[in-house]
Amino acid sequence: MFTPKYPTPDTAPAPSAAPAPASAPAPSTDTPATTAPPPAPVPVAPASNRPVVQLTPGSTLALVGGGTAVVLVVGAVLVSLLLAVAITGVSVAVCAVVLRSLVNNTHKGR
Repeated sequence: MFTPKYPTPDTAPAPSAAPAPASAPAPSTDTPATTAPPPAPVPVAPASNRPVVQLTPGSTLALVGGGTAVVLVVGAVLVSLLLAVAITGVSVAVCAVVLRSLVNNTHKGR
């Protein structure tokens, strides 16, 4: 899995660098002395292995419906948390008012 993958080596033979023999005839003027090398092949991009996602009207409708459901559920959870905090704050305030009135009644009785 973690081993590198090397490309396959070229199968073209390596050019030989041997010097021309001394008895070789001189090139004539009607034939070119050197020939142009063939053009290099254009590299082709490898095909992607990732699947292509195609949206049909049905799948688009399903995505919109799923997104709407997620937004509604998250909104309901956040509203319920806010409501729980508000109810807790109101109940603590009511308890504070009741305790204050009880403490004030005990001090008036002296």
